[in-house]
Amino acid sequence: MSKPTPISGFPEWLPAQRMIEQNVIERIRATFELYGFAPLETRAVEPMDQLLRKGETSKEVYVLRRLQEDPAAGGGDDALGLHFDLTVPFARFVLENSGKLQFPFRRYQIQKVWRGERPQEGRYREFLQADIDVVDRDSLPFHYDTEMPLVIGDAFRSLPIPPATILVNNRKVCEGFYRGLGLEDPDEVLRIIDKLDKIGPAKVGQLLADTVNATPAQIDACLRLAEISAVDGSFVDAVRKLNVDNELLNEGLEELSRVVEAAAEHAPGLVRAELKIARGLDYYTGTVYETQLQGYERFGSICSGGRYENLASTGSERFPGVGISIGVSRMLGLLFGHQALTVSRSVPTAVLVALPQEELRPRCDRVAQSLRSRRISTEVAPSAAKFGKQIRFAERRGIPYVWFPGIDGEPDTVKDIRSGEQVEASAGDWMPPASDLIPAISAS
Repeated sequence: MSKPTPISGFPEWLPAQRMIEQNVIERIRATFELYGFAPLETRAVEPMDQLLRKGETSKEVYVLRRLQEDPAAGGGDDALGLHFDLTVPFARFVLENSGKLQFPFRRYQIQKVWRGERPQEGRYREFLQADIDVVDRDSLPFHYDTEMPLVIGDAFRSLPIPPATILVNNRKVCEGFYRGLGLEDPDEVLRIIDKLDKIGPAKVGQLLADTVNATPAQIDACLRLAEISAVDGSFVDAVRKLNVDNELLNEGLEELSRVVEAAAEHAPGLVRAELKIARGLDYYTGTVYETQLQGYERFGSICSGGRYENLASTGSERFPGVGISIGVSRMLGLLFGHQALTVSRSVPTAVLVALPQEELRPRCDRVAQSLRSRRISTEVAPSAAKFGKQIRFAERRGIPYVWFPGIDGEPDTVKDIRSGEQVEASAGDWMPPASDLIPAISAS
Protein backbone atom coordinates (compact mmCIF):
# COMPACT_ATOMS: atom_id res chain seq x y z
CA MET A 1 0.00 0.00 0.00
CA SER A 2 1.40 3.37 -0.99
CA LYS A 3 1.58 6.17 1.57
CA PRO A 4 -1.91 7.68 1.85
CA THR A 5 -2.61 11.34 1.19
CA PRO A 6 -3.98 13.14 4.27
CA ILE A 7 -7.50 14.59 4.07
CA SER A 8 -7.63 18.10 5.45
CA GLY A 9 -10.25 19.04 8.00
CA PHE A 10 -10.55 15.58 9.59
CA PRO A 11 -8.18 15.63 12.58
CA GLU A 12 -6.58 12.44 13.89
CA TRP A 13 -4.74 13.11 17.14
CA LEU A 14 -1.64 11.19 18.19
CA PRO A 15 -2.10 8.93 21.25
CA ALA A 16 -0.73 11.55 23.65
CA GLN A 17 -3.08 14.16 22.20
CA ARG A 18 -5.97 11.71 22.34
CA MET A 19 -5.30 11.16 26.06
CA ILE A 20 -5.46 14.93 26.55
CA GLU A 21 -8.74 15.04 24.62
CA GLN A 22 -10.22 12.24 26.72
CA ASN A 23 -9.15 13.98 29.91
CA VAL A 24 -10.72 17.24 28.74
CA ILE A 25 -13.95 15.45 27.77
CA GLU A 26 -14.14 13.79 31.17
CA ARG A 27 -13.68 17.07 33.05
CA ILE A 28 -16.31 18.79 30.92
CA ARG A 29 -18.71 15.87 31.40
CA ALA A 30 -18.17 15.92 35.16
CA THR A 31 -18.94 19.64 35.33
CA PHE A 32 -22.09 19.25 33.25
CA GLU A 33 -23.33 16.49 35.55
CA LEU A 34 -22.54 18.56 38.65
CA TYR A 35 -25.14 21.00 37.34
CA GLY A 36 -27.67 18.22 36.78
CA PHE A 37 -27.49 17.85 33.00
CA ALA A 38 -28.37 14.36 31.77
CA PRO A 39 -26.42 12.61 28.96
CA LEU A 40 -27.83 12.22 25.47
CA GLU A 41 -26.53 11.02 22.12
CA THR A 42 -28.49 11.42 18.91
CA ARG A 43 -28.03 9.75 15.53
CA ALA A 44 -25.48 11.19 13.11
CA VAL A 45 -28.00 11.87 10.33
CA GLU A 46 -31.11 14.00 10.01
CA PRO A 47 -33.60 14.53 7.17
CA MET A 48 -32.38 17.22 4.80
CA ASP A 49 -35.53 19.29 5.21
CA GLN A 50 -34.78 19.55 8.93
CA LEU A 51 -31.11 20.41 8.45
CA LEU A 52 -31.92 23.18 5.99
CA ARG A 53 -34.89 24.57 7.91
CA LYS A 54 -32.95 27.20 9.91
CA GLY A 55 -29.94 29.36 9.18
CA GLU A 56 -27.62 29.74 6.22
CA THR A 57 -26.21 26.20 6.22
CA SER A 58 -27.02 24.65 2.84
CA LYS A 59 -23.42 24.90 1.59
CA GLU A 60 -22.07 23.16 4.71
CA VAL A 61 -24.24 20.03 4.89
CA TYR A 62 -22.77 16.67 3.91
CA VAL A 63 -25.32 14.48 2.13
CA LEU A 64 -25.49 10.76 2.96
CA ARG A 65 -25.77 8.54 -0.11
CA ARG A 66 -25.05 4.91 -1.00
CA LEU A 67 -22.57 4.39 -3.82
CA GLN A 68 -24.83 2.02 -5.75
CA GLU A 69 -28.17 3.69 -5.04
CA ASP A 70 -30.61 3.99 -7.92
CA PRO A 71 -31.69 7.65 -8.16
CA ALA A 72 -34.81 6.61 -10.10
CA ALA A 73 -36.08 4.63 -7.09
CA GLY A 74 -36.68 7.81 -5.09
CA GLY A 75 -36.85 8.18 -1.32
CA GLY A 76 -33.28 7.03 -0.85
CA ASP A 77 -30.56 8.03 1.55
CA ASP A 78 -29.89 11.25 -0.36
CA ALA A 79 -32.72 12.71 1.71
CA LEU A 80 -30.43 12.41 4.75
CA GLY A 81 -27.47 14.56 5.78
CA LEU A 82 -24.87 14.49 8.55
CA HIS A 83 -25.77 16.93 11.31
CA PHE A 84 -23.73 20.16 11.30
CA ASP A 85 -24.42 20.96 14.96
CA LEU A 86 -26.12 19.27 17.93
CA THR A 87 -28.97 21.76 18.35
CA VAL A 88 -31.06 20.68 15.35
CA PRO A 89 -30.97 16.96 16.27
CA PHE A 90 -31.71 17.87 19.88
CA ALA A 91 -34.79 19.83 18.83
CA ARG A 92 -35.99 16.87 16.77
CA PHE A 93 -35.35 14.51 19.71
CA VAL A 94 -37.40 16.71 22.03
CA LEU A 95 -40.33 16.74 19.61
CA GLU A 96 -40.24 12.96 19.15
CA ASN A 97 -39.91 12.19 22.86
CA SER A 98 -41.78 15.04 24.55
CA GLY A 99 -44.22 12.58 26.12
CA LYS A 100 -41.37 10.71 27.81
CA LEU A 101 -39.30 13.67 29.06
CA GLN A 102 -39.60 15.63 32.29
CA PHE A 103 -39.55 19.41 31.74
CA PRO A 104 -37.60 21.55 32.08
CA PHE A 105 -35.30 19.05 30.37
CA ARG A 106 -31.57 19.53 30.95
CA ARG A 107 -29.25 17.56 28.70
CA TYR A 108 -25.62 17.46 27.69
CA GLN A 109 -24.31 15.94 24.50
CA ILE A 110 -20.67 15.31 23.58
CA GLN A 111 -20.55 14.13 20.00
CA LYS A 112 -19.01 14.52 16.54
CA VAL A 113 -20.54 16.85 13.96
CA TRP A 114 -19.72 17.50 10.29
CA ARG A 115 -19.58 20.80 8.48
CA GLY A 116 -18.39 21.36 4.92
CA GLU A 117 -16.37 24.53 5.35
CA ARG A 118 -12.84 25.51 4.42
CA PRO A 119 -10.39 23.85 6.85
CA GLN A 120 -7.97 26.16 8.67
CA GLU A 121 -6.21 26.33 12.00
CA GLY A 122 -8.64 25.22 14.68
CA ARG A 123 -11.49 24.82 12.17
CA TYR A 124 -12.37 21.38 10.84
CA ARG A 125 -14.93 19.54 8.75
CA GLU A 126 -15.32 16.79 11.36
CA PHE A 127 -15.11 17.90 14.97
CA LEU A 128 -16.27 17.23 18.50
CA GLN A 129 -18.74 19.48 20.31
CA ALA A 130 -19.89 19.47 23.93
CA ASP A 131 -23.36 21.01 24.29
CA ILE A 132 -25.70 21.80 27.15
CA ASP A 133 -29.30 22.93 26.72
CA VAL A 134 -32.32 23.51 28.90
CA VAL A 135 -35.69 23.26 27.16
CA ASP A 136 -39.20 23.68 28.55
CA ARG A 137 -42.80 23.67 27.37
CA ASP A 138 -44.37 26.96 26.24
CA SER A 139 -42.06 29.24 28.23
CA LEU A 140 -38.59 29.03 29.76
CA PRO A 141 -37.66 31.14 32.81
CA PHE A 142 -34.88 33.63 32.08
CA HIS A 143 -32.67 32.49 34.97
CA TYR A 144 -31.45 29.64 32.77
CA ASP A 145 -29.82 32.25 30.51
CA THR A 146 -27.80 33.44 33.51
CA GLU A 147 -26.81 29.87 34.39
CA MET A 148 -25.22 28.95 31.04
CA PRO A 149 -22.04 31.07 31.43
CA LEU A 150 -21.58 29.83 35.00
CA VAL A 151 -21.54 26.19 33.89
CA ILE A 152 -19.08 26.93 31.09
CA GLY A 153 -16.92 29.04 33.39
CA ASP A 154 -16.64 26.16 35.86
CA ALA A 155 -15.89 23.70 33.05
CA PHE A 156 -13.11 25.86 31.67
CA ARG A 157 -11.61 26.47 35.11
CA SER A 158 -11.30 22.69 35.51
CA LEU A 159 -9.11 22.53 32.39
CA PRO A 160 -5.40 23.40 32.00
CA ILE A 161 -6.18 26.09 29.42
CA PRO A 162 -5.74 29.89 29.30
CA PRO A 163 -8.42 32.01 30.99
CA ALA A 164 -11.65 32.33 29.00
CA THR A 165 -13.90 35.35 28.54
CA ILE A 166 -17.54 34.81 27.65
CA LEU A 167 -18.87 37.65 25.50
CA VAL A 168 -22.62 38.13 25.83
CA ASN A 169 -25.23 40.18 24.05
CA ASN A 170 -28.99 40.07 23.62
CA ARG A 171 -30.65 40.18 20.23
CA LYS A 172 -33.52 42.15 21.72
CA VAL A 173 -31.04 44.96 22.45
CA CYS A 174 -29.90 45.03 18.86
CA GLU A 175 -33.30 44.53 17.24
CA GLY A 176 -34.95 47.10 19.51
CA PHE A 177 -32.16 49.58 18.85
CA TYR A 178 -32.37 49.15 15.07
CA ARG A 179 -36.15 49.47 15.13
CA GLY A 180 -35.83 52.56 17.30
CA LEU A 181 -33.56 54.01 14.61
CA GLY A 182 -36.22 53.36 11.97
CA LEU A 183 -34.46 50.44 10.25
CA GLU A 184 -37.18 48.10 9.00
CA ASP A 185 -35.16 44.89 8.53
CA PRO A 186 -33.35 44.30 11.86
CA ASP A 187 -32.55 40.67 11.00
CA GLU A 188 -30.54 41.76 7.96
CA VAL A 189 -28.81 44.46 10.01
CA LEU A 190 -27.86 41.79 12.56
CA ARG A 191 -26.38 39.59 9.84
CA ILE A 192 -24.32 42.51 8.54
CA ILE A 193 -23.12 43.61 11.99
CA ASP A 194 -22.07 39.99 12.64
CA LYS A 195 -19.43 40.48 9.90
CA LEU A 196 -17.80 43.40 11.73
CA ASP A 197 -14.71 41.53 12.93
CA LYS A 198 -14.19 39.97 9.50
CA ILE A 199 -14.58 42.96 7.18
CA GLY A 200 -14.30 46.02 9.43
CA PRO A 201 -16.59 49.01 10.10
CA ALA A 202 -16.13 50.75 6.73
CA LYS A 203 -17.36 47.75 4.71
CA VAL A 204 -20.11 47.05 7.23
CA GLY A 205 -21.28 50.64 6.87
CA GLN A 206 -21.31 50.31 3.09
CA LEU A 207 -23.31 47.06 3.32
CA LEU A 208 -25.83 48.73 5.61
CA ALA A 209 -26.26 51.54 3.10
CA ASP A 210 -26.53 49.21 0.11
CA THR A 211 -28.65 46.47 1.68
CA VAL A 212 -31.05 48.17 4.10
CA ASN A 213 -30.81 51.76 2.81
CA ALA A 214 -29.37 53.02 6.10
CA THR A 215 -28.59 56.73 6.33
CA PRO A 216 -25.18 57.96 7.51
CA ALA A 217 -26.70 58.81 10.91
CA GLN A 218 -28.21 55.32 11.25
CA ILE A 219 -24.94 53.69 10.21
CA ASP A 220 -23.04 55.75 12.77
CA ALA A 221 -25.48 54.78 15.52
CA CYS A 222 -25.27 51.06 14.63
CA LEU A 223 -21.46 51.16 14.69
CA ARG A 224 -21.41 53.08 17.97
CA LEU A 225 -23.70 50.48 19.56
CA ALA A 226 -21.35 47.74 18.37
CA GLU A 227 -18.42 49.46 20.09
CA ILE A 228 -19.97 49.20 23.56
CA SER A 229 -18.25 46.71 25.85
CA ALA A 230 -18.30 46.35 29.65
CA VAL A 231 -17.75 43.78 32.42
CA ASP A 232 -20.49 45.37 34.55
CA GLY A 233 -23.83 47.12 34.12
CA SER A 234 -22.25 50.32 32.81
CA PHE A 235 -23.10 49.26 29.26
CA VAL A 236 -26.73 50.23 29.94
CA ASP A 237 -25.80 53.90 30.43
CA ALA A 238 -23.62 53.76 27.33
CA VAL A 239 -26.60 52.58 25.26
CA ARG A 240 -28.90 55.19 26.78
CA LYS A 241 -26.50 57.94 25.73
CA LEU A 242 -27.19 57.03 22.10
CA ASN A 243 -30.71 58.42 22.61
CA VAL A 244 -32.69 55.57 21.08
CA ASP A 245 -35.91 54.50 22.77
CA ASN A 246 -37.75 51.24 22.13
CA GLU A 247 -39.67 48.82 24.34
CA LEU A 248 -37.84 45.75 23.01
CA LEU A 249 -34.51 47.52 23.57
CA ASN A 250 -35.44 48.17 27.19
CA GLU A 251 -36.39 44.52 27.69
CA GLY A 252 -33.11 43.34 26.19
CA LEU A 253 -31.02 45.67 28.35
CA GLU A 254 -32.73 44.36 31.48
CA GLU A 255 -32.11 40.72 30.49
CA LEU A 256 -28.50 41.35 29.52
CA SER A 257 -27.89 43.13 32.83
CA ARG A 258 -29.09 40.06 34.70
CA VAL A 259 -26.64 37.81 32.86
CA VAL A 260 -23.69 40.13 33.46
CA GLU A 261 -24.52 40.75 37.11
CA ALA A 262 -25.01 37.05 37.92
CA ALA A 263 -21.65 36.21 36.37
CA ALA A 264 -19.92 39.08 38.17
CA GLU A 265 -21.11 37.66 41.49
CA HIS A 266 -20.21 34.04 40.69
CA ALA A 267 -16.99 34.56 38.74
CA PRO A 268 -15.72 38.15 38.39
CA GLY A 269 -14.15 38.78 35.01
CA LEU A 270 -15.71 35.73 33.33
CA VAL A 271 -18.41 37.57 31.35
CA ARG A 272 -18.27 40.76 29.31
CA ALA A 273 -21.18 42.49 27.61
CA GLU A 274 -20.13 42.92 23.97
CA LEU A 275 -22.83 44.56 21.90
CA LYS A 276 -21.38 43.65 18.52
CA ILE A 277 -22.00 39.93 19.15
CA ALA A 278 -24.92 38.78 16.99
CA ARG A 279 -24.40 35.07 16.13
CA GLY A 280 -25.20 34.10 12.57
CA LEU A 281 -27.83 31.39 13.02
CA ASP A 282 -31.39 32.59 12.66
CA TYR A 283 -32.92 30.65 15.53
CA TYR A 284 -31.41 32.78 18.33
CA THR A 285 -33.97 35.21 19.74
CA GLY A 286 -32.47 36.66 22.94
CA THR A 287 -29.23 36.10 24.83
CA VAL A 288 -26.25 35.11 22.70
CA TYR A 289 -22.81 33.92 23.87
CA GLU A 290 -19.36 33.72 22.32
CA THR A 291 -16.17 32.70 24.15
CA GLN A 292 -12.55 33.60 23.57
CA LEU A 293 -9.37 32.19 25.08
CA GLN A 294 -6.79 34.66 26.34
CA GLY A 295 -3.99 34.87 23.80
CA TYR A 296 -6.12 33.23 21.08
CA GLU A 297 -8.66 35.98 20.49
CA ARG A 298 -7.70 36.32 16.82
CA PHE A 299 -9.06 32.81 16.17
CA GLY A 300 -12.55 33.79 17.28
CA SER A 301 -14.99 31.91 19.48
CA ILE A 302 -14.39 28.42 20.87
CA CYS A 303 -17.74 28.23 22.67
CA SER A 304 -21.04 29.82 21.66
CA GLY A 305 -24.80 29.58 21.88
CA GLY A 306 -27.89 31.44 22.95
CA ARG A 307 -31.63 31.57 23.64
CA TYR A 308 -34.14 30.28 21.10
CA GLU A 309 -37.88 30.66 21.54
CA ASN A 310 -39.15 28.78 18.48
CA LEU A 311 -36.61 26.15 17.52
CA ALA A 312 -38.77 23.16 18.45
CA SER A 313 -42.53 23.40 17.95
CA THR A 314 -45.57 21.47 16.78
CA GLY A 315 -49.00 22.74 15.90
CA SER A 316 -50.06 22.73 19.54
CA GLU A 317 -46.83 22.97 21.53
CA ARG A 318 -43.72 25.12 21.61
CA PHE A 319 -40.43 24.20 23.29
CA PRO A 320 -38.22 27.24 23.96
CA GLY A 321 -34.69 26.69 25.20
CA VAL A 322 -31.26 28.09 25.84
CA GLY A 323 -27.96 26.38 25.21
CA ILE A 324 -24.24 26.74 24.73
CA SER A 325 -21.69 24.59 22.92
CA ILE A 326 -17.96 24.06 23.50
CA GLY A 327 -16.02 23.43 20.30
CA VAL A 328 -13.76 20.77 21.84
CA SER A 329 -11.81 19.95 18.66
CA ARG A 330 -11.51 23.62 17.77
CA MET A 331 -10.15 24.53 21.19
CA LEU A 332 -7.74 21.60 21.37
CA GLY A 333 -6.60 22.06 17.77
CA LEU A 334 -5.54 25.64 18.55
CA LEU A 335 -3.77 24.60 21.76
CA PHE A 336 -2.06 21.60 20.13
CA GLY A 337 -0.93 23.79 17.26
CA HIS A 338 0.80 26.14 19.69
CA GLN A 339 2.22 23.32 21.87
CA ALA A 340 0.22 24.75 24.78
CA LEU A 341 -0.77 21.41 26.35
CA THR A 342 1.42 18.53 27.50
CA VAL A 343 0.80 15.12 29.02
CA SER A 344 3.17 13.49 31.51
CA ARG A 345 3.48 10.28 29.51
CA SER A 346 2.55 9.05 26.07
CA VAL A 347 0.80 5.88 27.32
CA PRO A 348 -1.64 5.22 30.17
CA THR A 349 0.83 2.74 31.71
CA ALA A 350 2.00 3.52 35.27
CA VAL A 351 4.08 0.36 35.78
CA LEU A 352 6.25 -1.70 33.44
CA VAL A 353 6.91 -5.21 34.74
CA ALA A 354 10.45 -6.11 33.71
CA LEU A 355 10.99 -9.52 32.16
CA PRO A 356 14.17 -11.23 33.47
CA GLN A 357 13.84 -14.10 30.99
CA GLU A 358 11.14 -15.29 28.63
CA GLU A 359 10.40 -18.40 30.72
CA LEU A 360 9.25 -16.09 33.54
CA ARG A 361 6.60 -14.32 31.43
CA PRO A 362 3.69 -16.23 33.08
CA ARG A 363 4.89 -15.04 36.49
CA CYS A 364 5.28 -11.46 35.22
CA ASP A 365 1.80 -11.64 33.72
CA ARG A 366 0.45 -12.62 37.18
CA VAL A 367 2.17 -9.61 38.75
CA ALA A 368 0.68 -7.36 36.08
CA GLN A 369 -2.78 -8.83 36.60
CA SER A 370 -2.58 -8.31 40.34
CA LEU A 371 -1.70 -4.66 39.83
CA ARG A 372 -4.44 -4.21 37.23
CA SER A 373 -7.02 -5.69 39.60
CA ARG A 374 -6.43 -2.59 41.77
CA ARG A 375 -6.78 -0.19 38.81
CA ILE A 376 -3.05 0.31 38.27
CA SER A 377 -2.36 0.50 34.52
CA THR A 378 0.37 -2.08 33.87
CA GLU A 379 2.12 -3.75 30.97
CA VAL A 380 4.82 -6.41 30.76
CA ALA A 381 8.06 -5.67 28.93
CA PRO A 382 7.92 -6.79 25.29
CA SER A 383 11.10 -8.90 25.49
CA ALA A 384 13.63 -10.25 27.97
CA ALA A 385 16.38 -7.71 27.28
CA LYS A 386 18.91 -6.34 29.73
CA PHE A 387 17.26 -4.40 32.53
CA GLY A 388 18.93 -1.19 31.42
CA LYS A 389 17.27 -1.51 28.02
CA GLN A 390 13.90 -2.23 29.62
CA ILE A 391 14.26 0.85 31.83
CA ARG A 392 15.03 2.97 28.77
CA PHE A 393 11.91 1.50 27.12
CA ALA A 394 9.88 2.81 30.07
CA GLU A 395 11.66 6.19 30.06
CA ARG A 396 10.89 6.83 26.39
CA ARG A 397 7.19 6.38 27.10
CA GLY A 398 7.16 8.30 30.37
CA ILE A 399 6.24 5.20 32.42
CA PRO A 400 7.21 6.18 35.98
CA TYR A 401 7.72 2.75 37.60
CA VAL A 402 9.52 -0.48 36.67
CA TRP A 403 8.68 -3.64 38.60
CA PHE A 404 11.44 -6.24 39.05
CA PRO A 405 10.23 -9.77 39.92
CA GLY A 406 12.45 -11.44 42.51
CA ILE A 407 14.56 -14.37 41.36
CA ASP A 408 15.79 -17.33 43.46
CA GLY A 409 13.74 -16.36 46.49
CA GLU A 410 14.52 -12.66 46.37
CA PRO A 411 11.61 -10.27 46.99
CA ASP A 412 10.02 -8.22 44.22
CA THR A 413 11.10 -4.59 44.00
CA VAL A 414 9.69 -1.55 42.28
CA LYS A 415 11.76 1.40 41.08
CA ASP A 416 10.70 4.99 40.51
CA ILE A 417 12.90 5.63 37.48
CA ARG A 418 12.55 9.41 37.88
CA SER A 419 14.11 9.54 41.34
CA GLY A 420 16.02 6.23 41.27
CA GLU A 421 14.37 5.09 44.51
CA GLN A 422 13.85 1.30 44.60
CA VAL A 423 11.94 -0.53 47.36
CA GLU A 424 10.65 -4.00 48.13
CA ALA A 425 7.01 -4.40 47.16
CA SER A 426 4.14 -6.88 46.93
CA ALA A 427 1.89 -6.81 43.90
CA GLY A 428 -1.07 -7.42 46.18
CA ASP A 429 -0.81 -4.21 48.19
CA TRP A 430 1.69 -1.75 46.66
CA MET A 431 0.17 1.46 45.35
CA PRO A 432 1.82 4.38 43.56
CA PRO A 433 0.89 7.93 44.56
CA ALA A 434 -2.52 8.93 43.22
CA SER A 435 -0.87 11.55 41.00
CA ASP A 436 0.90 8.76 39.09
CA LEU A 437 -2.14 6.56 38.47
CA ILE A 438 -3.19 8.46 35.35
CA PRO A 439 -1.21 10.74 33.01
CA ALA A 440 -1.19 14.34 34.16
CA ILE A 441 -2.33 17.07 31.76
CA SER A 442 -0.76 20.50 32.12
CA ALA A 443 -0.29 23.78 30.29
CA SER A 444 3.08 24.15 28.58
